[in-house]
Amino acid sequence: MNRITAIILLTAAALGAAGQDTDSVPAPVALRGISVAARRVADVGRQETRIDSAALRENVALSLADVLGFNSSAYIKNFGRATLATVTFRGTSPSHTQVTWNGMRISSPMLGSTDFSMIPGYFVDDARLVHGSSSLTDTGGGIGGLVRLGTSARTWVPEGFSAQYVQGVGMWRTFDEFLRLGYGRGPWRVSLRTSYSSSPNDFPFTNRDKKILIYDDDNKVIGSYHPRERNRSGSFKDFHTLLSASYDAGHRGRWGIDAWYMSSNRELPLLTTDYSSNDFENRQREHTFRTVASWNRTSPYMALRARAGYIHTWLAYDYRRGLGGGVSTTLTRSRSHVNTLYAAAGWSWYPTDSWLFTADIDAHRHCVDSHDNALAAPGSDIVPGYDRSRIELSASLSAKWRPVRRFGAGIVLRQETFGSKVAAPVPAVFADYTVIPAIGLTAKASASRNYRFPTLNDLYTTPGGNPDLRPEQGWTYDLGLSSQFTLDGRHTFSASAGWFDSRITDWIQWLPSPKGFYVPSNVKEVHAYGIEAEAAAGLSLPRGWRLDISASYTWSASINCGEPVNDADRSVGKQLPYVPRHSASAVLRVGWRGWELAYKIQAYSERFTMSSNEYTITGHLPGYSLSNLSLDKSLNLFGLQWHAKAAVNNLFDADYRTVLSRPMPGTNVEFFLSLTI
Repeated sequence: MNRITAIILLTAAALGAAGQDTDSVPAPVALRGISVAARRVADVGRQETRIDSAALRENVALSLADVLGFNSSAYIKNFGRATLATVTFRGTSPSHTQVTWNGMRISSPMLGSTDFSMIPGYFVDDARLVHGSSSLTDTGGGIGGLVRLGTSARTWVPEGFSAQYVQGVGMWRTFDEFLRLGYGRGPWRVSLRTSYSSSPNDFPFTNRDKKILIYDDDNKVIGSYHPRERNRSGSFKDFHTLLSASYDAGHRGRWGIDAWYMSSNRELPLLTTDYSSNDFENRQREHTFRTVASWNRTSPYMALRARAGYIHTWLAYDYRRGLGGGVSTTLTRSRSHVNTLYAAAGWSWYPTDSWLFTADIDAHRHCVDSHDNALAAPGSDIVPGYDRSRIELSASLSAKWRPVRRFGAGIVLRQETFGSKVAAPVPAVFADYTVIPAIGLTAKASASRNYRFPTLNDLYTTPGGNPDLRPEQGWTYDLGLSSQFTLDGRHTFSASAGWFDSRITDWIQWLPSPKGFYVPSNVKEVHAYGIEAEAAAGLSLPRGWRLDISASYTWSASINCGEPVNDADRSVGKQLPYVPRHSASAVLRVGWRGWELAYKIQAYSERFTMSSNEYTITGHLPGYSLSNLSLDKSLNLFGLQWHAKAAVNNLFDADYRTVLSRPMPGTNVEFFLSLTI
């Protein structure tokens, strides 16, 4: 791959001058005023966190899970690099967080969640966290919130030819490569992004789940110690490529298409409590193709939009154990095929600067074929699993009104169907009022109802699926303050703080059954409430210095308020498993004449692995804080832009776990070199 990219870059250098064209499409100046007014009306009562583009492009080794962990208040449940990473909002579960890419939902219809370790930060042009009720403006089902992702060649491709190559090298033979090519001419913008990451990922760690006893000559125990081990079965090879094209047809609208292919071959690390030999296989392979085509047309008082998309995923999981003597047994041989068709249309009408009306409808058709061949009885043609399809329809109407600059109100009404199940209408109301215009101090409030339907695994997994499950539903209330202002045209400040309160009924939980396997049931009522706060400042200082700082904090109580399942149930009134009460992150950047020093920290309080919240070895994970430090330098040399960076991860060598019995790496170093034409 290095030879190929080098040839492409040399060719780009030769053609760079020839590819330049000063012609460009004039900006629609006549529409600019009404566009700004429409955005101001659309943001009525909306609570949203936008991830800065600098955080997304910080280094090519970062997945979106890493980016969100250090730049938001969301909780990242991470099994380690190149292993499952999920995002949760406001004390809910990963399946309560919706994820869209260019408008299309990409959460797994089998599991209901998204693996953020499979999304490179360099492949995302726009990332936003939409909190609570505000997510209903975009989609339903996000009881906790929505992660909205977008990619488009038009956001970064300049006129002419451009190229960028990044090479990253890290400890434990970790290599990351990224290539980006772009071309713009008149109404056309085209880009191609490709990345490849690989590593044995065999980092050393102290295994505190094992204890080695020390004996004297009389075979008496005189001491003990925790052994140093290496992460076993943790290697990975991930390949991504994303092709984006955009064409601006003027009054006939703007056309775009994005196609994203991903291939992953990952070993799943063994638990720290595993004493088995090295004769095993624990591997997950995935091939996923996503594509979305879009059309948008904007006139002075109206906007039309349409999208169509397709997702195909082939997922394989193999788990094999050696029995000794060269004999092995296959315990799991799972194969899943997932196909999703997507279509959406929308209309917006802003007759005046103070009114905005919208109507949207979208449809997703999921077809899932999932079977485990290892569970088939010898000589039988029946393979446990399921082959099901489901159509999910969602339609919304909204009206937002800002009669004066300081006050706005809005209402959204959403209707959803899943297969033959029809949910009751989902309403949401929003309001905001600017208390102090000079500093943009605004009070916001919202209230909404929401639904989340069971996943296909919840309904049809064999054994264990429960087709009689009811959808989870709840009410969410938000109240907060936000402020944003600039001093002297050089210093920027922003801050927000808010209270949220959600009550979710018919919470789905998988519980052991007398038949010897787990079965999902509607057993819980959950009360999730707490505080979210964010603040940021950007200061331009004398002598070319620049200081940027941002921080976020969440306090979240997520309490099981349901009835005990049985006499031994001690979960009522307790915090839900793997939900920290406190989570925080902060980023400090200091820049000077092409140099930048960045310090990042994320911290989580204790988490319980059991619903009874017991302080036992296996029932409790201590809180931890994780710090990263990086130094980079940018310069122009021979007409090219060079960028060199060194990063130290886990700066203080924290010994931590995000998931029970899953090892995490200690202090490690990475180096990156980037060349941009």
